[in-house]
Amino acid sequence: MYRCQALFIHLPKPVRFGCALLLLLLSNASLQAQKSNKDSLHIEIDKLRKTPGFSVKDTTYIDLLNELGKTQRFFSSDSLMTLSKLALKYSQSIDYKKGESHALMGMGGYYSDKGEHERAIDHYSKALDIGLSINNPELTLSAKNNLAGEFSYKGDYAKALTHYLEGIDMAKALNADLMLSIMNENVANLYSAQKDYEQALIFYKKVKKINENIGDEVISAESMSNIASIYADMGELDYAMFNVNNSIAIFEKHRVMDWLAYAYETKGKTYLKDNKYKWALYWYNQSEMLHKKLQDDRGKIDLYNGMAEAHFGLEHYNLAEKYALEALEISNRIHFKEGQQKCAATLYKVNKNKKDFASALKYHEIYQSLTDTLTRAENRTSLNMFKNKLEHDRQKMALIQENEKQLAAQRNYVYAALAILLVFVIITLLMKRSEKIQKKLNKKLQEKTEDLEKREVELREINSTKDRLFSIIGHDLRGPIGAFQSLLKMFKEGEIGQNEFMEFIPKFRHDIDHISFTLNNLLSWGQTQMNGAVTKPSVVALESIVEDNINLLSETAENKGIRLINHLNPDTMAWSDENQIDIVVRNLISNALKFTPQNGMVTISSLEKNDHWQISIRDTGIGMDQETINKLFAQNANITTYGTNNEKGTGLGLPLCKEMVEKNNGRIWVNSLRRKGSTFHFTVPKYKKNRNKPMKSDRLNQVA
Repeated sequence: MYRCQALFIHLPKPVRFGCALLLLLLSNASLQAQKSNKDSLHIEIDKLRKTPGFSVKDTTYIDLLNELGKTQRFFSSDSLMTLSKLALKYSQSIDYKKGESHALMGMGGYYSDKGEHERAIDHYSKALDIGLSINNPELTLSAKNNLAGEFSYKGDYAKALTHYLEGIDMAKALNADLMLSIMNENVANLYSAQKDYEQALIFYKKVKKINENIGDEVISAESMSNIASIYADMGELDYAMFNVNNSIAIFEKHRVMDWLAYAYETKGKTYLKDNKYKWALYWYNQSEMLHKKLQDDRGKIDLYNGMAEAHFGLEHYNLAEKYALEALEISNRIHFKEGQQKCAATLYKVNKNKKDFASALKYHEIYQSLTDTLTRAENRTSLNMFKNKLEHDRQKMALIQENEKQLAAQRNYVYAALAILLVFVIITLLMKRSEKIQKKLNKKLQEKTEDLEKREVELREINSTKDRLFSIIGHDLRGPIGAFQSLLKMFKEGEIGQNEFMEFIPKFRHDIDHISFTLNNLLSWGQTQMNGAVTKPSVVALESIVEDNINLLSETAENKGIRLINHLNPDTMAWSDENQIDIVVRNLISNALKFTPQNGMVTISSLEKNDHWQISIRDTGIGMDQETINKLFAQNANITTYGTNNEKGTGLGLPLCKEMVEKNNGRIWVNSLRRKGSTFHFTVPKYKKNRNKPMKSDRLNQVA
């Protein structure tokens, strides 16, 4: 959730163990505090109006109108707009820029909550221009943060990131710790929206240090509730629960109801991720009770969709559909695509389980369309965010260099004056100093040149990876999909009958299995090439992995009459990344089946060494010559051959296996003879209790 200063940008914000009575008391207390604040402002306004010579153009009166509008933001949005319009009118009549800027931000908040992004951006931009024109840092930072937040709601993360980074530089220069904390946290939330949780947590470390300097526990609680949401999305549920419980305690203590509603929702999400649906509903219901007192549509979308998923988990399909439809209606009303996507996915699952396949298909099509749109948008956004950050860093460096040039020029004038007085001695010293500076500059220039050359090589590798990905997609995936589309079109237009169409079902299944296998390899390979695959070793039962893959590929083996034999030792426990080793085993067994003719045999066995296991997959297939073996695991060899039944491949499988095995501190090799068969071997480290078990503190450091 994006944080703001005061109430200009709402950040939809669960409770320690309590009961509905406590929640009701807290909610009423908050409303009383809100009412008290509003009443005190009314009293001040009435007192001012009774002052002799009072005028609506009094700047104090305008400031009070803006403050009163803030209190109405999440309770009566129409009152916010009315008061902001009055404050804007009176401010413009006396050219009171500060009041005009605050009024524009109030109106921007109104349009933001209605989902009218362009109008909100227009008002925030005008408020920013005013802050800059009167050189008011507080106004400028608030407007810039609000503007960045609106771009993020719109999905334009590149522009949002630009404004946040500029605001961070301003806040640093002004020692404005509160805005520095807010903007760093909002940048973290941008990366979280891109599912780049590692980068998001890096920014949250900065926020934590800043919050410690500020010393305000409510501000710290806001950050903890956002961190809890990220940990829940990462599946780190213990850390999520720790942070959200701490934030709840603080929000209850200070009666911050909008953030408390968000914290309840986050706690419900954490239980939902743990498949504890009843507890999830309990906390979602607490959040819903608070939302009845608030006007926070964005917060209700995730809340209602979360409730729908919890009811779905409990098989309450009618209730699940009800809440998902309510969330979808809000998402449509405020033009929130991510909300529409989540709701469509939930409604597809619900209608599918209710056997309403027509509705399920409709929502699946909506979900697929939105996913395609958001995926394309996210790709462009990621690139734009990266480009904008580079541009921002470049501008900072240019500014630093310009300042250094000006300082160097000033030093030269001083040195010149001293040179006239001290003649040759000072001149000699200056020459030596200039020589040292020149050496440093040359060294920096050389380092920057080397860095640019390194980045150029990286970009070429990335482009090569991209070209290969698109080549595989175009060659190996487009064909089966195109054929499937053509056949469906012929069936739809009556060119073939149902019986003829059903004859193609076995081929469809084979093509879809091929596409699925290809996509899994493609995505895994793409991750490793983009440095996105992280190896997370744990205790792995190799026998289970082999047995699971034998079951998965048994139908393929039966179709070719091939016997799959598992000779693995019963206690083959390894220390490796389970998902990566699963990919290796599946690819090697699949290759063995592919190149083994009818009535052949594939045998999987293990050999225990001192500190590792050697796994072997042997087939009675067609075998390979030495030239093919030499190219087999090469990264760019792209060896693709057809199997004994013309099975297709992408050429990614074996290079991917090699990379996965090596990431797990193993090695892979092959022995093969033409017309005799092949045996692929790979090694993985053995599990040793004392050596492999991580300490508790280590695990905490890894997560932090």
